[in-house]
Amino acid sequence: MRTGTSQRDDQRQTAQQRRKELLEAADRVVLRDGPEASMNAIAAEAGITKPILYRHFGDKGGLYRALAKRHTDALLASLRAALDAPADDRRQRVEATLDTYLAAIEARPQVYRFLMHPADHGQQEPEQSFDVGHHSAPLLRRLGEELATVIAERVELGPGGEEVARVWGHGIVGMMHAAGDWWLRERPCARGQLVHHLTDLLWGRLALADDRLGAPGF
Repeated sequence: MRTGTSQRDDQRQTAQQRRKELLEAADRVVLRDGPEASMNAIAAEAGITKPILYRHFGDKGGLYRALAKRHTDALLASLRAALDAPADDRRQRVEATLDTYLAAIEARPQVYRFLMHPADHGQQEPEQSFDVGHHSAPLLRRLGEELATVIAERVELGPGGEEVARVWGHGIVGMMHAAGDWWLRERPCARGQLVHHLTDLLWGRLALADDRLGAPGF
């Protein structure tokens, strides 16, 4: 005879599996439609009605947060793997980490745009009009904090190291996000070239360059 606890466990597992299936359906729509992905389209892809989708996620903001966590978890796992991969020197490891981030947004640009850029409000359903920037900021902060933790674990920074690691973590994420966003829109160079230039910047090439930055007007 089944106990109430085992029945609740079964119900929880069923709900978790259903939620995973709905997120996979949402992923397929986002890959196709990008920021214009609608709750109607996601419900249709999942073979359910929109009220059932709301029951699981509340609104598009709830669905967005669930998708953001899903993709951020995967990206962080890839970044950690890149940092831990065998490398001849630390610069090579930094290049691999930057390339991992840029390769991820290049491979799934529609997902990136859905997470980072709002759709044209004129094309949105009324219930979808939410501030994507308000939701994407916590995603970037989480990436910054997680990268700071990784830096603190792997680099001996001495006294005040935790503060330095957090500054570096958020600074590197901000650089990757801004440069990657610009690069994805304009494609001014190959990904490998962008990685090389960004690594030069992190490696202090700016400080070693000809001192033209002190000229009037900078």
